[in-house]
Amino acid sequence: MGALGACASVAPITPDLADHAVDINSTNWAKASGVIAHEGLLPQPQWQNFHLPGKRATHYLPATQSEGRIAIKAHAQSAASMLRLRVKVLATDIGRVRFSWKVQDLVVSADMGDREKDDAPVRTVFAFDGDRSLFSLKNTLMSELSHSLTGEPMPYAVLMYVWSKTRPIGTVIHSPRTDRIRKIVIESGSQHLNEWRVYERDLKADFETAFHEPAGNLVGIGIMTDTDNTQSTVQSHYGPLTISLKTP
Repeated sequence: MGALGACASVAPITPDLADHAVDINSTNWAKASGVIAHEGLLPQPQWQNFHLPGKRATHYLPATQSEGRIAIKAHAQSAASMLRLRVKVLATDIGRVRFSWKVQDLVVSADMGDREKDDAPVRTVFAFDGDRSLFSLKNTLMSELSHSLTGEPMPYAVLMYVWSKTRPIGTVIHSPRTDRIRKIVIESGSQHLNEWRVYERDLKADFETAFHEPAGNLVGIGIMTDTDNTQSTVQSHYGPLTISLKTP
């Protein structure tokens, strides 16, 4: 899942938070997150706090407990980065995804359809492979830019589940930067702030709803809290994120 945002000035990282990401993989949250097969959680590479060029990193704090749940706490202060895991799941094997959030506050001035206000208190992110020869010229250039800035090309497609301040549940938001990122609103407004919200979704069906094409192979999963465009501060909790392989 390569970088997709524009560069901004680099802000200093608070020393007491800077190294937390290296401990994520030893947490119960990381041990409970990933790809689930019949025999249980599959062996996996390391979770990574993927920094976006020119952006202050969101802090994903390990070993955080919230109301007795296994959780990771995300703290973003004018920041944007993604806690991600590379996976290899064939399109035919993609099953249901499960995840949960607890959001303390919404990003007041955010609008995920507006390039200058595209922030969110929580995002659950899924990256897919596909035929890049189908890219428009704009997306080809963006992929090349991503590769030059991060060493990785832009994914063929990215589907996000998001919490919006105003847009109705079920809305599909196209990213203002590229139509290869689309967001499905699964929570809206402030009614359920400071509550754990638990979800189980049919990822392939949601992909087809958002992109109007079949899903390709799944190559990455992640969580993301960002406030870099609105220059605001927010913190949220994430429960374990899992995707189950389809049974034969």
